Amino acid sequence: MPWKGESDPYKIWLSEIILQQTRVEQGWAYYEKFVKNYPNIFQLAKAKDEQVFKLWEGLGYYNRCRNLLHTARYIVKEYKGVFPKTYEELLALKGIGPYTAAAIASFAFNLPYAVVDGNVFRVFSRYYGISLPIDTSEGIKHFNQVANENLTKKTAGIYNQALMDFGATVCKPSAPLCSACVLQKKCVAFATNQINLLPIKLKQIQKKKRQFDFFIFNFKEQYMIQKRGGEDIWAGLYQFYLVQNEGLPKDNAVYLQQVLQQQLGIAKKELLQTIVSKPVNQLLTHQQLTVRFIQVALKTKPAALSKALWVPKAKLRSYPFPKLIVDFLTTK
Repeated sequence: MPWKGESDPYKIWLSEIILQQTRVEQGWAYYEKFVKNYPNIFQLAKAKDEQVFKLWEGLGYYNRCRNLLHTARYIVKEYKGVFPKTYEELLALKGIGPYTAAAIASFAFNLPYAVVDGNVFRVFSRYYGISLPIDTSEGIKHFNQVANENLTKKTAGIYNQALMDFGATVCKPSAPLCSACVLQKKCVAFATNQINLLPIKLKQIQKKKRQFDFFIFNFKEQYMIQKRGGEDIWAGLYQFYLVQNEGLPKDNAVYLQQVLQQQLGIAKKELLQTIVSKPVNQLLTHQQLTVRFIQVALKTKPAALSKALWVPKAKLRSYPFPKLIVDFLTTK
């Protein structure tokens, strides 16, 4: 992995932000793209938002990207582009929590802070037989205490990386390599047959169900798109005209009439063709989306959308879209 053994705090920070909520095999390529396009924090800080979002496209959890830009610009402005070297200063930066602050502090500056990620939770839970849930305040406090008690302070960076790698390659979530584990003889979970029971996690994520219809308006190969704002998913990215519903409409013909004619004032004679895709499901961390793409070819540009952003088909892919839309465009 290109970030292993890295001492540049910028690259460590970049890798840690990308790997939040992302598998290593997926994040690897994004890390390399970012380092190639923005080899230092000055270049990232002066980059246009849309360019960075475009590079991030498909990685999800776009709030990470917004925080990445904010923090890069803040460090350039307030620290003249030099990463702060104390844990407290790192923790104060937007998008950097205790884990990421500890990772940068120990990997870049060898400061004595324990890095506690899912791998570390798992190793300590099994090795010591700790049954406290890892997703409760009591459990998190206890595991952080255990991690700091075990920390080899003089070589904190090497120790943290070794422990995380051990959890990722030996003490794995499923099918751990217990038979070849050097810690087997002292592992409480192995001795008490609790390997598959630890660590304990109590909370179950309740997924909110949402139904999205993206209307793809096409007028002479010009497509209407809009930028998402607010604090909802995909904020800062682009999408086609969106209609949210409680569920899939029972009668598509009636529904299309309501949206196109009653809502947008598009007369039936102005429609060349309307194609409704089959529903596509996407699972996010806290949401379950059901999405349809409704392609609407127009004879004239609707007055209600005349001031909207219309772009040629050839330039559509230059805008950052959610992966769901990217996948749809790729197949068309």
